[in-house]
This record gives sequence, structure tokens and C-alpha cells, in this order.
Amino acid sequence: MNPDDYSSMAEVRAGVDVIDRDLVALLAQRFAHMRAAARIKPDRGAVRDEARKRQVIDQACAQAAQLGVPVAIVADLWEQLVEASIAYEMAEFDRTRG
Repeated sequence: MNPDDYSSMAEVRAGVDVIDRDLVALLAQRFAHMRAAARIKPDRGAVRDEARKRQVIDQACAQAAQLGVPVAIVADLWEQLVEASIAYEMAEFDRTRG
């Protein structure tokens, strides 16, 4: 799967479909880690950690810059991803401790 070798939109779309499946599988793993965090953290107040959030977003942006991916887009995506992860973790915390 090398986009530089594609000669048709069918190849592009097939490649994107594979990547999308992989991304969803990786998101499933990420959210499994959020479930573990909800189980391990001692109290609900520990779920939101702004310093860790900034670290995660900064790391993603640094990797994006290294790979030539638009940093602003990655920053926006990771902001949404981390906020969704926090909301999910809080819901899991409440579900398992409530």
C-alpha cells in the first residue's frame, strides 16, 4: 500500500478504507486504556489531568511535525480525542463506582 504507486481513485479509496479500519482498531485499544485508568485512579477528580492532556497533545504535534503532517490539524484532532477520552473515562469511573 504505497500511495505514490496508485493510479486510480479505487486504489486511493481502498487504501483509505484500510487505514480507517486500523484507526478504529487503535481507538478501541486507546479506550481500553481509558477503562483501565478509570479502574485504577483513586477518585473522580483524578480523571481530568490538564498537565497530562497538554503532554499528550504536544507529543502528537511533535510527531506530526516530524512526519510532515499539518500540526494545527493534529492539534485540533488530539484536543477532541483527549476530551472524548476524558468524558469516556469519567463515564466509566461513574459506571464502575456508582
